[in-house]
Amino acid sequence: MSGRYTHAVVRGVPSSLAQEGAGQVDMARAQRESGVYCGILRQKLGLQVVELPPNEELPRGQLTGDVGVVVGDTAILTRPWAPARRKEVEDLRKVFEELKLRVIEVTDESATLDASDVLFTGREIFVGISKWTNHRGAEAIAETFQDYVVSTVPVSGDFHLKSFCSMGGPETIVIGSSDTARHALKMMEQLTDYHYETLTVPDDAAANCIYARVGPKTNVLVHRSADEYPDSVQVFQKLADYTLVPAACGEMAKVGGSLTACSVLINRRL
Repeated sequence: MSGRYTHAVVRGVPSSLAQEGAGQVDMARAQRESGVYCGILRQKLGLQVVELPPNEELPRGQLTGDVGVVVGDTAILTRPWAPARRKEVEDLRKVFEELKLRVIEVTDESATLDASDVLFTGREIFVGISKWTNHRGAEAIAETFQDYVVSTVPVSGDFHLKSFCSMGGPETIVIGSSDTARHALKMMEQLTDYHYETLTVPDDAAANCIYARVGPKTNVLVHRSADEYPDSVQVFQKLADYTLVPAACGEMAKVGGSLTACSVLINRRL
């Protein structure tokens, strides 16, 4: 079922992160944001959190959600556009194998694939064709998850597909308001045979949320905080029958991160 998870894989924040993002990262704040985020995964979502230690050679290694996609019992290790990030898959492979997932790794040297370009709706998969992910990367997703229709969506600029959208429920796409976001949503609507509800928020970055189904009937939405995006939070507050959990992600956002990029969520009962 969409939104059902048992495990989350995260990685600690290395001090080398301070040199990324033009040196604008506040390390103390990044550590606090990471601690709160992991607490939410454990306490609000009830997940077993597998926390990899920080690796100083992987300054953006906290963004585990960029290098792994898990659907059902199958995991794919991506091939990030940035060569410096490709070693990030090694520790993730070990975790996936320990969880007895079927693990596929993208080894085609012509492919680039960032998992933040992969939106799994529970019914199908959209892959953003972006600066970070090319068509060969999208083909790797289609080859790995053959039970699902895989469609490609062009994404302009420096954005990932999930820079401005995410799932906000089993049949709801949260989408930002920029021209890039609107164009991508229009493409997805043309490509799908399903009808999705849409929840539009003023800020693209705030459209990246984590939806989880907790217990028999509790819908939880982890979203960016009111301190960061007050106008978008007002939209979330209109959702009925949802437990809303704010989480700051400002420091990782400085290096291209998002809420979904900070963990790999897995549904695996052993």
